[in-house]
Amino acid sequence: MIMSTTTRDQQIGDVLLNMQNISLSFGGVKALTDISFDVREHEVRAIIGPNGAGKSSMLNVINGVYTPQQGSITLRGERFSRMNPRRAAEMGIARTFQNLALFKGMSVLDNIMAGRNLRMKCGLLSQALRLGPAEREEIEHRKFVENIIDFLEIQAYRKVPVGRLPYGLQKPVDLGRALAMEPRLLLLDEPMAGMNIGEKQDMSRFILDVNDEFGTTIVLIEHDMGVVMDISDRVVVLDYGKKIGDGTPEQVRGNPDVIRAYLGVDHGSTDGIRHGILSRNLSGRTDERHDVFAHRPGLCAHLQSIGRLQLRPGRHGPGGCAIDGAIFRVAAALAGL
Repeated sequence: MIMSTTTRDQQIGDVLLNMQNISLSFGGVKALTDISFDVREHEVRAIIGPNGAGKSSMLNVINGVYTPQQGSITLRGERFSRMNPRRAAEMGIARTFQNLALFKGMSVLDNIMAGRNLRMKCGLLSQALRLGPAEREEIEHRKFVENIIDFLEIQAYRKVPVGRLPYGLQKPVDLGRALAMEPRLLLLDEPMAGMNIGEKQDMSRFILDVNDEFGTTIVLIEHDMGVVMDISDRVVVLDYGKKIGDGTPEQVRGNPDVIRAYLGVDHGSTDGIRHGILSRNLSGRTDERHDVFAHRPGLCAHLQSIGRLQLRPGRHGPGGCAIDGAIFRVAAALAGL
C-alpha cells in the first residue's frame, strides 16, 4: 500500500465541483446517461470502469471539451449549463492526457513553462522584445517552474528535449505542465498508463504530495485498481455510460454491481472477461491465483453468485478455487487482498 487515505480525511472540505444529471450523446450513441456526483475540496476522487464506460468523456465534460445535452456543472459555487476549456482553465482546472500532448522538440523546462501562459500579464510583443517588465516576469515564472522540476525530481533532464526522454519520464513532464497552471482542480487521465512498477510508485507519491502539500483537489481516471484503491478518498464507477457505484474504496469493493461489471458475464460475454482492461493490464500468474483464492472459499462463492465465472477447484483445500483468465488483480483489489 502506498498510503492510507484515512490520514487525510479530516482535511477534506466542502463541495468544489458538482456534476448534476449529466447526459452526453454522439449521433444518437449515449456516452453518458444522467450521471451525478460531486468532488470535495482537497480529496482524491477516482473515476473507474471498464473500457468504453465513459470515463474520458466525463473528464472532457468537466473541462469543457464536450458540451452535454443535459445536466449542469457547478464549480466553486457557480453553476454552468456548459463549460469551455478557456473558462475552465481560468477557474483553476488543469488536465493531463492519456496520450501525451507535449512539445517533443522543446526542452522539459520549456514544456512546463507553457503551462504558465495564463499567468503571464505582459503581452506577446513585450515578451518577444524582452522589455524590462516582461523579462522580470519571465524570471519569476522560470523560478516557479524550476521548483516544479525539483518537486518532480527531473532536474537532470530540465534542458533535454522531451522527445528524447523515455515514456516514463515524459509523464512527470505532463504533470509538471499542469501544475504550472497552479490548478485548484487537477484532472489526470490515466497517469499510470505505460509505466513500470517503480514509475507507478513515484507517480502515486507525486499525486499524493500534490494533494497534501499544494492542497490541490484531484480527479483521476486509472485502470490500475491497486493504485486506485490505495490513493483515492472516494471512487465513482461508470459502466456503459451509467453510474453503478459511488463511495469509499471499501464501499466500492463490496458493491455487487461493480464486481459484476468487472468480473461478471453481462451483455452476452461468455468468458468472464469484459473489455480490454482486463487482458491488457491485469495479468497474473496461475500459481498466484491458486494460492490466493484457495484460502478464500467465501470469496469464491461470492464471485460465483454474481456472474458465470470460470472457476475450478483449488489445490489447497475444500471450498477453494482458482480463477481463469487475466482477472486476478481486479478480483484481488475489489476483495481488498
